[in-house]
Amino acid sequence: MAAEATTDSRAQIVDQENGLPAFKLERYFAKWEFKAPYLLCCSDCEPVLLPELLSLMDPDSRTRWESLRLGYGETRGLPALVDEICTLYEGVRPDGVIVGAPQECIYLAMLALLTPGDHVVVTYPGYQSLFQVAESLGCQVDLWAVELGEDGSASFDVGKFQALLRPTTKLAVVNFPHNPTGVLLSRADWSLLMNACRGVGCYLFSDEMYRLLEFDPEARLPSAVDVYDKAITLSGLSKAFGLPGLRIGWLAVQPPCYPVLARVAELKDYTTICNAVPSEALALAALRARETLLRRNLDILRVNLHAVEAFMEEFGHVFQYRPPAAGSVAFPRLLAASAAKGDGKGEESVDVFCERLVTGCGVLLLPATVYGHELSAARGHFRIGLGRRDLPACLDALRGFLRGPQQAPLPPREQA
Repeated sequence: MAAEATTDSRAQIVDQENGLPAFKLERYFAKWEFKAPYLLCCSDCEPVLLPELLSLMDPDSRTRWESLRLGYGETRGLPALVDEICTLYEGVRPDGVIVGAPQECIYLAMLALLTPGDHVVVTYPGYQSLFQVAESLGCQVDLWAVELGEDGSASFDVGKFQALLRPTTKLAVVNFPHNPTGVLLSRADWSLLMNACRGVGCYLFSDEMYRLLEFDPEARLPSAVDVYDKAITLSGLSKAFGLPGLRIGWLAVQPPCYPVLARVAELKDYTTICNAVPSEALALAALRARETLLRRNLDILRVNLHAVEAFMEEFGHVFQYRPPAAGSVAFPRLLAASAAKGDGKGEESVDVFCERLVTGCGVLLLPATVYGHELSAARGHFRIGLGRRDLPACLDALRGFLRGPQQAPLPPREQA
C-alpha cells in the first residue's frame, strides 16, 4: 500500500478472509438518510420530479413512454439510449457502451478486469467500491492519496501517481471531479496522467459521475475514453442530472476494451440481467433534454456555492473551507479547537461532532471517517452537498445549532 495510507487500509478497510466488508458510507446513510430532516451531505443534484421530466420529453420519447411494454430489456441497454450516450463522446460507438446501475458497473468492470495479484492504483479517499472490490479480489492496491493543505485546500500530485505505477500495473482508477474534495485536475496534469498509463500499458477506469458539473466550462476535461484507448469511462444520471432514482449509468470504451465489455455483459447475467425499462425510457428523455437539466442543476449549484461561502465566512472560527473546483460536493474542515463543541473544553472529533449535530438539530453531514482515510478524519474534514434546493434551510438549522445552546426546531415528519 502507499506509505501514507498503510494504516488506513488492511486493518480497517479490508478483511479478505470474509470477502467484502460493510460499505461504510452507505451504512451511514442507511442509518440517517431517511430520519434526518436536513440532508446537508448529499452528493446528487436536486432530484427531478417525474412531471418535470415528462414535460421535457421530445415526441419520440413521449411515444415510447406512453406505449411502454413492461417486459425485459436488452442486457446492454435500450438501443436508442445507447445511441444517445454515444453523442456524449467524440469517438464512442454503440458496441462500446453497456448500461447498468452505476455501482453495478463498477463492480462488474472490476470483476471482468482483475485477478488475484494484479497491481492497481486508485485515487483516495473515494467511493469505497473503487478500491474495495480490487482488494477483495486479492489485488495489490496502492492508494494515490489526496494532498491536504493546512489552509483546507486539497490537490492530487500527478508525480506521485506516476511513481506508484509499475511496469506490471494492471489498472489505474481515478475520479475527477473528485468525490469528496471537489478537486479537478488541470488539462496538463490530465495529459500527464494519460501518458503515464499509456507508458505502462495499464487499463484506466475513469469515474466521471461528476463530469458536466464544472462551474467553468473551459475547465472541463475531455473524457478519458476519448483520449486513451484503454480507458473505461463510468458515467450516469445520478449526480449531474439529478436522477439517482432511475439507477442508470453506463460504461463507455474504445475497441481495445471491447473484450472487457463483453465480459461485463456476461457477468451482468448474474446481477440485474437487464435494466428496468421505465428507467431506460426516462433516461433517454433526460439525455435528450440534457442542456435544460444541466443548466437547472448548475444554477442551483452556483446559488448554493455563494450561500456556503457566506456561511463558512460567518463561522470561520468553527470551520475551514475551500470551495470545490467542480462537482456537487465539498470537503470542509472542523477546526480542532473550535466553538462547535459549545462548552469551551477543547477538541472534538469530526465523527462525534456529526453525531451530535444530527441528533441535536437533524442536520446530516458526512464525516471523513466513513472514507476510512485517517488523515482527513484526523484533520476534521467532512463532506457537504451543494446540489439540493433546501441547502439554505439546512444552513439555517446548522446556524441555530452553532449559536446554541438552543437547538434549531425540527420540521414535522410526514406520516407513513
